[in-house]
Amino acid sequence: MNITTILLSLVLILNIVFAFVVVFGERRDASSAWAWLLVLSFIPVLGFFLYLFLGQNLSRTRLFTWEDKKKIGIEQDIAYQLDQIRSGTFKYQKESEFNAQELIFLHLLGNDAPLTRDNSVDIFTDGKEKFEQLLKDIASAKHHIHIQYYIIKKDNLGKRIRDALIEKAKEGVKVRVLYDELGSRGLSRKFFDELRQVGGEVEVFFPSKFRLINFRLNYRNHRKIVIVDGKTSYIGGFNIGDEYLGLNPRFGYWRDTHLRIHGTSVHAIQTRFILDWNQASNSHDIDYDPILFPKPTSKDNVGMQIVTSGPDAEWSQIKNGYIKMISLAKESILIQTPYFIPDASLLDTIRIACLSGVDVKIMIPNKPDHIFVYWATLSHIGELLKAGAQVYIYDNGFLHAKTVVIDDEVSSVGTANIDIRSLNLNFEINAFIYDRQIAKKLINAFNKDIEKSRLLTWAEYQNRSKWIQLKESVSRLLSPIL
Repeated sequence: MNITTILLSLVLILNIVFAFVVVFGERRDASSAWAWLLVLSFIPVLGFFLYLFLGQNLSRTRLFTWEDKKKIGIEQDIAYQLDQIRSGTFKYQKESEFNAQELIFLHLLGNDAPLTRDNSVDIFTDGKEKFEQLLKDIASAKHHIHIQYYIIKKDNLGKRIRDALIEKAKEGVKVRVLYDELGSRGLSRKFFDELRQVGGEVEVFFPSKFRLINFRLNYRNHRKIVIVDGKTSYIGGFNIGDEYLGLNPRFGYWRDTHLRIHGTSVHAIQTRFILDWNQASNSHDIDYDPILFPKPTSKDNVGMQIVTSGPDAEWSQIKNGYIKMISLAKESILIQTPYFIPDASLLDTIRIACLSGVDVKIMIPNKPDHIFVYWATLSHIGELLKAGAQVYIYDNGFLHAKTVVIDDEVSSVGTANIDIRSLNLNFEINAFIYDRQIAKKLINAFNKDIEKSRLLTWAEYQNRSKWIQLKESVSRLLSPIL
């Protein structure tokens, strides 16, 4: 038996072993399992390495622990609200809360997300406005600044943010920066050297243990949050980089949605940052300190739940929230997303809404930043066009917003796209908001975007070329592992 035969036999055996692992050893849905079986079968050697880097399952891994969380009082709030809802004594302050009571219960029970009602919310759809306000909030910080982004680039905006943080650290403000290894792969560790030298702390989520080798690169911390003094927080789609200011010719104007929040919901976002930070930190975990959770100063009454999800969790909570939200809609559904690759359950929910007479409008970008994802998006969009959805192609640059609004009263804004990666593989965070005024502002933004979009009709979609149909089919087949 020659060496070639031995190697081929070994590859075959390894493929069979990994196939059994994919099908029987890990908790996967059928579409993901079949996608990996195809990869392992048709490209056995490369497929083997792809599985090592992209196929590991974190669902049984406990990544985030913070015992001091009990001191915040979140657990007591959750238990109290659940008991009141179960007993029928919960007092809904707004019609939007009452109509979404099942969604509120879902997030309380499945994600430990208490409903808070003392929040104020500012909405940003333009990167220049968002980052100018963020820089003002950084400049006004007195005690601490916590920053977490999927992407931080070493360009002009990245340097402006870094330099502002350095100045605050020199003043004695506690500065902590957390970024994702893969998302910020172009960022050198030296970029934050001066910040560290003046007392700032910087951590990397899932860093590579060996240069260019990271067996967790498929699991990305896609969250984008900022907390200033425990009173002001940011959550949404903008990363840190010049392209998010519309300065990248490839994308043009960058259309996104980001929230600036005051109120008790800031405590939930602060808790999420601490959990992520302590997971990434090897030497300086954050301990409980009341100053991190000051009494809110907001005088508004926006109801909100902060919901997180990740591959380590038992439930895909943001996906479940989207499904429940959409199933509650009686009149209208608005969706903005850069990628539209829902799994079967979410796709069926939206299709049923279309076929039930609900006015469904979906907006996607006119250009790809990930080519396979783009063609997979068009494949799924076609099914909803056939069911009666109105689909708009945003032509004024790149649409990156992750926004859902139902019945002009309940909305969701955050970091989670409508795709399998965001809903099953990434670590994400969304705000679910129960307030008509916020919903109306998001609807107005959607309607303004329609003016810069074109309507994709079912007839136009049917007339696409055979070549496009082939690209859609291949991309859709791979979509569970994109």
